[in-house]
Amino acid sequence: MSRSAPLALCLAAALFAGGSRAQSFCSSDGQPRPLALMERFINADCDSCWADPATPRPGPRELAIDWVVPGGKGEDAPLAVVASRDALPRLQALGRAVPTAGHTAQHKLVAAARTLRVAHGLPFNDYIGTSIELKPAGRAPWTAWLLLVETLPPGTEGSPVERNLVRNAFQPDWSLRRPPTQAQQKRLMESRPMAIPEGAQAERLRVVGWVEDARGRIRAIAQSRCAPLPAGQ
Repeated sequence: MSRSAPLALCLAAALFAGGSRAQSFCSSDGQPRPLALMERFINADCDSCWADPATPRPGPRELAIDWVVPGGKGEDAPLAVVASRDALPRLQALGRAVPTAGHTAQHKLVAAARTLRVAHGLPFNDYIGTSIELKPAGRAPWTAWLLLVETLPPGTEGSPVERNLVRNAFQPDWSLRRPPTQAQQKRLMESRPMAIPEGAQAERLRVVGWVEDARGRIRAIAQSRCAPLPAGQ
């Protein structure tokens, strides 16, 4: 990739709010807020885990996401093609070991008067522009996660459930080690182009984000949806 490509990608991310806006608008605006998060982890060595009929289902207003963790077989693992090394720091953050089969961690959303917004643009040169925004941010140190997920309908490769397969992940630095400025107390925002992995279907991609406080409690969750805009806008 040329040195000018990142700039072009950022411009593409910005343009989704402008010229490309006529095609679709992909953000969490107007979407129901998930009240809980379910994370399903599968070892890439365990091909039967993907099609397990006992796969946990999310409850009402609960968002389920799926991590495929690199296995001991490396590239020879049955699910290696969709494994993500981003699953390893997430497991570490949860204080959990790499699963040998399936594993589920569940977190309830703690009520808070904050708004989390996520958005993404249109694919551009195998990248997609993404953003995450929290307001008001206040003074607490935050841990934020922004995930690029591929939403797969039930039946995909034998899966008994819909899956939001994690394809890429990013953690903005919202630790606020120094006293936050007035602007930071009102809003924290980060935008970043994310690579689209080989094999992912761009029309199935969207972003999911959440914010945790210093005690590891999830304080807000958001997910994007793409919708055509009314004619004339």
